[in-house]
Amino acid sequence: MLRYNSRMKKLDTNTLPDDVEALKAMVLELQNQRLEQQAETARLQQEGERWKRDFYQLLEKWQLELKKRFAASSEGLPGQGDLFNEIEDILNPDADEVAAEQHIAYTRKVGRRARLDASLPRKDVIHDISDEEKTCECCGTDMHRMGEDVSEKLDFIPAKVQVIRHVRPKYSCRTCEQHGTETKIKQAPMPPSMLPKSIATPSLLAQIITAKFQYGLPLYRQETMFKQFGADISRQTMSRWLVAVSQKLEPLYQCLHDILVQQPVLWADETTLKVIQSEKSKSYMWVYGCGGDKPPPDSTSPLPNIELYDYQDGRAGVHPKDFLQGYRGPLQVDGYQDYEQTEAKLAGCWAHARRKFVDAKTVQGKKKTGRPDVAIKYIQKLYRVERLMASKSADERLQARQTESTKVMNSFKEWLDAQLTQVPPISVLGKAVQYTLNQWSKLQVYLTDGRINIDNNRAERAIKPFVIGRKAWLFANTHGGADASAVLYSLVETAKANDLQPIDYLMSLFEQWPLIKDGDDIDHLLPWNIKISV
Repeated sequence: MLRYNSRMKKLDTNTLPDDVEALKAMVLELQNQRLEQQAETARLQQEGERWKRDFYQLLEKWQLELKKRFAASSEGLPGQGDLFNEIEDILNPDADEVAAEQHIAYTRKVGRRARLDASLPRKDVIHDISDEEKTCECCGTDMHRMGEDVSEKLDFIPAKVQVIRHVRPKYSCRTCEQHGTETKIKQAPMPPSMLPKSIATPSLLAQIITAKFQYGLPLYRQETMFKQFGADISRQTMSRWLVAVSQKLEPLYQCLHDILVQQPVLWADETTLKVIQSEKSKSYMWVYGCGGDKPPPDSTSPLPNIELYDYQDGRAGVHPKDFLQGYRGPLQVDGYQDYEQTEAKLAGCWAHARRKFVDAKTVQGKKKTGRPDVAIKYIQKLYRVERLMASKSADERLQARQTESTKVMNSFKEWLDAQLTQVPPISVLGKAVQYTLNQWSKLQVYLTDGRINIDNNRAERAIKPFVIGRKAWLFANTHGGADASAVLYSLVETAKANDLQPIDYLMSLFEQWPLIKDGDDIDHLLPWNIKISV
């Protein structure tokens, strides 16, 4: 009996045509209908797969947004840097791990008392009993002092402003005046000043600069604060002061730049900046630097710590190319491609690679282990080598990297290559795998020099003060204001990087800078050379 595939209905053999050609045409028509239905079924299956793929992609994005908005910003994971669990066993937790996941231990947090520095001045307030109470009630004998209890409280003395009157007596010859002879009036000159025709002193300028560029206090708030102290200083006046000071300190900034590009290893990063009078919607503040949080233990003359900000109206690669012109050493950056326009040898950032696998673990769900955990464990092994060698010399770090880290990276590379055919490329995990492979040549650069960091976190910490301050003052009005911010941020952050209090460094700098003449050496005013005024 002849059948066709539309709902499995039977054909009536009595109605079949006797003509062979007609019968053949009917069979061809049925075959065409079947092919169309198969094509429709395949299309619906593909549509279903696409909707399923889009659903999981949106779900991953939603989970990442929830993490960014509500979860802790720390990327640390339990067991960070711990290598006791092998990668091959991570997907099979033992009984202790399962038990640990099923029980939650609650511990009470104990508050920590504020620490009062021993160098702070102390004022003793004696709380003693009266002379009558110092007599024993039982026998009437005078009581002796057997000891004392001391408790300390921190007192705050509000800041105050004062006016410094520069009085310059004038002298003339009375005899010459009586005889009508022209006399020369003698008077002591005004002491040199950063801003000769303004009321600003070194301490006032240092206070305004550190308040804005170290603590993120906008000028309009400082204007209100000064009014409380009886000083009416408008934000426009303070803004003009900052621009004028930054322009005078341009040679010092250029000196720092010249020293920077001579260093063996640099790092860089960038962030957005809104400039009102700019034609572009986004401008950028770039930061370049050298040095680390601690001087290398094997260095008798540690390299300087420099952090320089550079304002530009775009993010094109020509900006770092021009700023670092002539520098051909290692430059540690994130994955931004336009850094390749520089002459430097780019070193990748393992923190950025790890961050993408942490995102993949987030969308994986709580209490689940999978491929993201394997990748994170590999990266933890690399960081453990760095942690163990943190106090060692650059040569010792290099040797450890070439012996231990290289093995880990070779195994990790094999694992990443295998994931290319097993993980959807549009998934969060797939993007993490692809990013790491694309950056692989740069991620290996730190293995060739013990002075290069494993990540670019040093640059991110350098750009963070600017990002925090931007949340308060929001934008710059003009290009000149943005350029001034770059110079002043550079001085503040470079002072901090060299273990100086920025306000002390700036006060000493503003006292000594007016004494500098054209052509004079200014090396003694660099943060690591300057003598701080007491």
